[in-house]
Amino acid sequence: MNIGVLALQGDVREHLSALAESDVLARPVRRPEELAEVEALVIPGGESTTMSNLAITFGLLDPVRKRIADGMPVYGSCAGMIMLATTVLDGRPDQESFQGIEMTVRRNAFGRQVDSFEAPVGIEGIEGGEFHAVFIRAPWVEQVGPDVRVLGRVASGDDAGRIVAVRQGNLLATAFHPELTGDLRVHRYFVEMVRQAAPAR
Repeated sequence: MNIGVLALQGDVREHLSALAESDVLARPVRRPEELAEVEALVIPGGESTTMSNLAITFGLLDPVRKRIADGMPVYGSCAGMIMLATTVLDGRPDQESFQGIEMTVRRNAFGRQVDSFEAPVGIEGIEGGEFHAVFIRAPWVEQVGPDVRVLGRVASGDDAGRIVAVRQGNLLATAFHPELTGDLRVHRYFVEMVRQAAPAR
């Protein structure tokens, strides 16, 4: 199984490593021809406006949108969640996204870099107890469409109840960074999504 990691900006290496440890072939994707060679895609954390501009520069914006429309499984973490949203709040006026998940996402919703934090999050469909989630300038989801399943919310504190994990069909997104924790359960969940989607594609 070939899963690509969008390698324009952000924590690409950490996702490649987590996917490799999840027993799939992981490869960086920077060009449309590299996108064509993978079965699924991970969009890493990073800076969403920079990622948006680079996706346009490298000719990947429309090809990724088309692959998503055709059913390609995609997982986005943090900035990747923003890149998968249909509506982005507090973004630049010219910021583009891949328009995958019908949701409204607010950039930097939990605060700036100094406000980064870690918190337990239970994720529907993933066994083994709550996930130790790392939030770095993270977004949250303010609204979802009727076809979007909310998989995880902040469990406690001032932001209790905020939506931080969602799924719509073959698309998965988290506001936090599982690639930074050594806990492979989210990546393995996504790999299983890719396996299940394969017969349908």
